[in-house]
Amino acid sequence: MITATATATEMQDNFGRYLKLVMSGQEVIVTQNGQEVGRFIPKDAAVSYLTDSLTGILKGDYDISELSQ
Repeated sequence: MITATATATEMQDNFGRYLKLVMSGQEVIVTQNGQEVGRFIPKDAAVSYLTDSLTGILKGDYDISELSQ
């Protein structure tokens, strides 16, 4: 997956440009003061991330003590 980086201000000022990037399958990392604060990702990638994160829980592959932290 191709990734672009934008400051929060750039993202705000050029939202349409970054929306087109995401719609074309790219991921946009959003930064503020040089620190990553979020990612703007295509819908299919979001579903994939969610599915992957739930896989271990659904298979029972987890430690209950970790869940309470």
